[in-house]
Amino acid sequence: MADWYPWIVLLHLACAIVFVGAVAFEVIVLESLHRHFDIVTVQRIEQVVMARVRQYMPVVVILLFVSGGMLFDIRCGGFTCVGSRFGNWLLLKVVLAFGVLGVFVNAMWAMRHGKMDVCRFKHTHRIVLALMVGIVFLAKTMFYL
Repeated sequence: MADWYPWIVLLHLACAIVFVGAVAFEVIVLESLHRHFDIVTVQRIEQVVMARVRQYMPVVVILLFVSGGMLFDIRCGGFTCVGSRFGNWLLLKVVLAFGVLGVFVNAMWAMRHGKMDVCRFKHTHRIVLALMVGIVFLAKTMFYL
């Protein structure tokens, strides 16, 4: 599997960029529309955007977690690195990632069952964005901390 490492990293980074980019777009751009348009227009825009996101985001998230698991196995040798400084930072990154997954699954469930209101939509995306910023920070610094 180590021979595939560069390709797995590339897949993982591409999926992370798509996921973080989509969440950042929703928080930074979509939320700002509420100040400029009436609620019906904004809700319609959000519905259209979310319909598109529901088409591809589950695949992106699955690939992100599968590739992340493979990278964890390669870099950590199973769980042998846990306890080292690098291993602990990596484990924290994994915990944050599973936090994102939990929020993501909860949001998908809420959307499918018609329980995603404006407040929940807004807070869900803010929480995910904050967790993702933490993950990106750790991903870029854990080799140096």
